[in-house]
Amino acid sequence: MAIPIPSRQLFIDGEWREPVHKNRIPIINPSTEENIGDIPAATAEDVEIAVEAARRALVRNGGKDWANATGAHRAKYLRAIAAKITEKKSYLAKLEAIDCGKPLEEAAWDIDDVAGCFEYFADLAEAFDSKKKTPVSVPMDTFKCYVLKEPLGVVGLITPWNYPMLMATWKVAPALAAGCTAILKPSELASITCLELAEVCRDVGLPSGVLNILTGYGPEAGAPLVSHPDVDKIAFTGSSATGSKIMTAAASLVKPVTLELGGKSPIVVFEDVDLDKAAEWALFGCFWTNGQICSATSRLIVHESIAEAFLEKLVKWCKNIKISDPLEEGCRLGPIVSSGQYEKVLRFISTAKDEGATILCGGVRPQHLKKGFYVEPTIITDVKTSMQIWREEVFGPVLCVKTFSSEEEAIELANDTHYGLGAAVLSQDHERCERLTKAFQAGIVWVNCSQPCFSQAPWGGKKRSGFGRELGEWGLDNYLNVKQVTEYVSDDSWGWYKPPTKP
Repeated sequence: MAIPIPSRQLFIDGEWREPVHKNRIPIINPSTEENIGDIPAATAEDVEIAVEAARRALVRNGGKDWANATGAHRAKYLRAIAAKITEKKSYLAKLEAIDCGKPLEEAAWDIDDVAGCFEYFADLAEAFDSKKKTPVSVPMDTFKCYVLKEPLGVVGLITPWNYPMLMATWKVAPALAAGCTAILKPSELASITCLELAEVCRDVGLPSGVLNILTGYGPEAGAPLVSHPDVDKIAFTGSSATGSKIMTAAASLVKPVTLELGGKSPIVVFEDVDLDKAAEWALFGCFWTNGQICSATSRLIVHESIAEAFLEKLVKWCKNIKISDPLEEGCRLGPIVSSGQYEKVLRFISTAKDEGATILCGGVRPQHLKKGFYVEPTIITDVKTSMQIWREEVFGPVLCVKTFSSEEEAIELANDTHYGLGAAVLSQDHERCERLTKAFQAGIVWVNCSQPCFSQAPWGGKKRSGFGRELGEWGLDNYLNVKQVTEYVSDDSWGWYKPPTKP
């Protein structure tokens, strides 16, 4: 039975609003290549209206309605959103699977995480009431000092298509918990569930203008949001190329940005592992979310003594992965999100072959699927560090492989990248794992696993993978300004200048 796709408008000031230019963007189901609906296309004029709405919501009633309200007050809305998301889980998961192509079971897991993230930041909002004014010890008794943590203001949140609702939540939940008002601009390739988040906000009575959601293309909607003088911060998840453009635009206004960008993360497999357990983690780390994940451990670095046996295991496990329509039971690999991304992934594979690498398995369309943007899970060997497949992010189900002979060589290969988002090590030697954990140039390290993520733990990278951290208390801090307040408490005059002579 076909799932009906809601026809929505832009969500501005608590209401559905048609774009000023009335343009729409088609929604293409990546598993069928069929047009299944459309979303509104915002432009600079719509951004202006949304920013004005967010600014009004920030200062309404002297800020008492939102920005200066208690964290407990804001937490009630976050919990209500979480409850409504949970209530609509099955429906939202199906929309997510249809829109971006991820297997339904993955999408359902994502929706659970969405609700959990709102709940977590509701907890932090409540706890914030006792932390927003913190005393600071200073060495002079004549002064009293404290720090205030206050919402940054109006924030622009630009999110990707691989986890449409979850990546939006990673930004929306902490921003609202902190007392900011926001404009969310999701990717035009997968926006359906973000517009449904707007409907959830309407259902729970979120004050108008606190969250505004604008779908549309990056140059037409994202760029005006970044450069708007009344937007106080931009938080972005996406490609390094776009992140660089956002930094450049924000720099002219000295506007703070948080960037969670691309990756080419390593997974180092030592000779003492259980081959089957390690094989599953190696594949999960790269093929989860159809390989379209910024933290994918897509560079396998395996000890030379087990390389042949390990690769045989990997191929057998790959052949057992069910590739199908995302809504089919047991699906473990769905389609690439769009025709453009599909062609890009195939070009990466073709270039690797042209440069002398070996396509060990996959790299083509599955024979049983004649429609849809499907690519078999791909393993590429005989890779040199100068090759494109080793150096550039594919964002698809493609794993490249190199061998190593010593721990030092493994570390060197792992860090041989401009990126620094994630890294993984698989070994039964705990001390060795600790050494690699310290040596990895990455913001996230997994030991004997790959890809687990929790709302309570910080997420972010270094080098060209960006800066700043999302999730955990660090995620809340992204949307807070620290204000130092110092008070002179002595009855004595300061005594620096000679006082005027009294007449």
